Amino acid sequence: MSEVTVFQEDSISGFLHVPDVSSNQGLVLTHGAGANCQTPLLVAVAEAFEGAGFTVLRCDLPFRQKRPGGPPHPSQAGADREGLRAAVVALRRMVSGRIVLGGHSYGGRQASIVASEDSSVSDALLLLSYPLHPPNKPEQLRTAHFLQLQTPALFVHGTKDPFGTTAELQTALRLIPSATELSIVEGAGHDLKRGRFDIAALILERLHLIK
Repeated sequence: MSEVTVFQEDSISGFLHVPDVSSNQGLVLTHGAGANCQTPLLVAVAEAFEGAGFTVLRCDLPFRQKRPGGPPHPSQAGADREGLRAAVVALRRMVSGRIVLGGHSYGGRQASIVASEDSSVSDALLLLSYPLHPPNKPEQLRTAHFLQLQTPALFVHGTKDPFGTTAELQTALRLIPSATELSIVEGAGHDLKRGRFDIAALILERLHLIK
């Protein structure tokens, strides 16, 4: 029987989803700047991956472990990336197959920077609502590291996301030398809610394209 347990180890704090039947693959999944790992979106995605045989480590970034609310300070980003690296290391002790590193918004941005710094950290990226630029500031692109990305990546983006239009994101993805896929969620905003969290199956369907 599958189970979800609290996971606490050094700089890692979150929840571990263990599937009934393991595919020997893993997913590290984290949250955005204003949230934590217990957001409904992350829970829904984690449960879907668990159902597909993935062992999922759904975790809080170090900045969130320090305080329950508020966005991270830019000086904290390095520590947040170290937290993601530690989570992958912990998950690799549990599965020997493919590891996907994923996150929503800020968490996904930090995951992509980790991968740009070291492509061996994970086998694929899952980037939910990548924050391409601050709302109403399209000139402030967060793509400087895209040129160094060698890890296959699946981007999932809503058509009503104020952090970047799908057209802007499609243009930005051309900077990435590795394989990329873009799943567009019609009518969804930055939270990908679209009235209900129904994107998990869509993500799993497209994930095989970035093996």
